Amino acid sequence: MKITDPPIVIEHHFQTSKEKLWHAITEQGQMVQWFFDNIEAFEPVVGFKTHFVVKNEGRIFPHLWKITEVEPYKKITYNWKYEGYPGDSDLTFELIKQKNGTKLRLTHQILESFPQNIPEFKRESCLGGWHYFIKQRLHDYLSNTK
Repeated sequence: MKITDPPIVIEHHFQTSKEKLWHAITEQGQMVQWFFDNIEAFEPVVGFKTHFVVKNEGRIFPHLWKITEVEPYKKITYNWKYEGYPGDSDLTFELIKQKNGTKLRLTHQILESFPQNIPEFKRESCLGGWHYFIKQRLHDYLSNTK
């Protein structure tokens, strides 16, 4: 992911309320069900920081998140970095009420380029990951919860 790349934007319609979708993306107990299962803490409060480690193919990626913007039931943005790696980005989840549900618009904006010699930091990997998390994992999670 490079600063010259356009933002990644993923949109998906969920047949659920804004409230239910908001809780799924902002409550740690729900986030571990569909996002990262080792998120130790998360609070939708500006200034809140969390740290957790993801391992992939022998590489370790310490995730650093800091909440920068919160509009309850509408929008949350957090700064996303990896400890020990160059690169910086902002991730925004926007909830848009629609007839028969809610549209989620995810925007991942690169602020500082990530290393291009690491497969997980390539745009294609990031795009594939967001499709997986939003259109498959979150969709399945919300479809299977009351």
